[in-house]
Amino acid sequence: MKKVNLSDLLKSLPFYKLSNASNPEILSVENDHRQVQEGSLFICIKGYTFDGHTVAQEAVNRGARAVLTEQPVEVEGAPVITVADTKRAMAVLADVYYGSPTAGMQLVGITGTNGKTTTSHLLAEIYKEAGEKTGLIGTMYMKIGEEVLHTKNTTPESLTLQKTFKKMRDEGVTAAVMEVSSHALVEGRVWGCDYDVAVFTNLTQDHLDYHHTMEEYRRAKGLLFAQLGNTYSTDRPKFAVLNADEEASDFYKKETAAHIVTYGIDKEAMFRATNVQLTSEGTTFLLTYPEGERKVKTKLAGKFNVYNVLAALTAAGAAGVDVDTAIRALERIDGVAGRFELVTNDQGITVIVDYAHTPDSLVNVLKTVQPLTSGRVFALVGCGGDRDRTKRPLMAQAACEYATNPVFTSDNPRSEDPAAILRDMEAGVAGKSYKVILDRKEAIFHAIREAKVGDAVIIAGKGHETYQIIGDKILDFDDREVAKAALSSRKKEAN
Repeated sequence: MKKVNLSDLLKSLPFYKLSNASNPEILSVENDHRQVQEGSLFICIKGYTFDGHTVAQEAVNRGARAVLTEQPVEVEGAPVITVADTKRAMAVLADVYYGSPTAGMQLVGITGTNGKTTTSHLLAEIYKEAGEKTGLIGTMYMKIGEEVLHTKNTTPESLTLQKTFKKMRDEGVTAAVMEVSSHALVEGRVWGCDYDVAVFTNLTQDHLDYHHTMEEYRRAKGLLFAQLGNTYSTDRPKFAVLNADEEASDFYKKETAAHIVTYGIDKEAMFRATNVQLTSEGTTFLLTYPEGERKVKTKLAGKFNVYNVLAALTAAGAAGVDVDTAIRALERIDGVAGRFELVTNDQGITVIVDYAHTPDSLVNVLKTVQPLTSGRVFALVGCGGDRDRTKRPLMAQAACEYATNPVFTSDNPRSEDPAAILRDMEAGVAGKSYKVILDRKEAIFHAIREAKVGDAVIIAGKGHETYQIIGDKILDFDDREVAKAALSSRKKEAN
């Protein structure tokens, strides 16, 4: 537990108003009043559903020795610091309180619509192969070495991030890889993160409930590259790793002053895959890069995974990792949980669970599975509630165009009526052939029961998730386990 006087912390804030002035010792910094303990500085954050200013006095009653606000509050028993923007001030104070932890490690941020999780895991394995103790922050979890810590958001708030980076630094982490969501960039969650390498995967429709337009969504992703800084250092150079095959990369080139490194397949790039061979056992390609050529063989299937592999290779190269070391790591990786994950069985059908929850990622998965099967393709698809409604008919269209047997079902409906979500999907495929089964478990059992030898069943949307959110309840639900149960039931019926 770090101890620091309030006055020392406030030196990092250029303008503020102080009332009930005193200089207590601060033992922790918190933005959740439930986490406040004796000696905390409590930061009032105004969120979408809850305003921390309403519990300022409660935080003091719990032991907070100071309160940071952006609007007037009535508080007795503790100094009140008022600033223009508590989120911005929180990022500054978190960086100061935890001692600027990312300044002492190599940090890679990965943004894009699809591929962030796979690319981050691949890069983390490359760093491990290079002898680095590695940290990982993303959709599935946070990892410090081999220790797994669970997180609510792909990219946590700045306070949680800096606390995590401090823990990483204390435990000897020398390189960290993190997924950076567009929400996090707009909301300032990564302010204070000193990135060495920023990676762009791709840009396709998603989160328009939040960003409203694709232009705003593109601009949000661009903040990562703009935040690489505006100066140059030979000791710690900054790199923007961009997908040459993506139109948005031209926009991001203009957003950053950092060194540009490109990767791609279809267009000229500094790290380019040619002679790509896709098989059911994996993928091989010839990597052309500034120092020469290398053959790459990976167990990951599909062209979309070639991009993920290239992104990881290029980021590693920018970070100074030897290409042969990177390739050695990539060749031993079996895959990432919930990303084109095969549910093994002895019944002659291909069952794959994938996180695909955007139209583009669903198309990628369905295109990848087609050459791997000689029969029909069952595509089990749903859409999350309280999220971008405009992509629902597009998801249905993708399933109907690239699968022989689309099955529409629920995903995480949250506060919405699952049937209403499915009606939104059906609006995009009038006259097409598909089946609707509201209950997700029943839908998975149906698809696997109907599949014949040589067929494939793709269960899309939830991937690694082990829960389903219905209303205000979080229920145990794992597509992989349900698929295994369905396969077992199918086998018993056959016997």
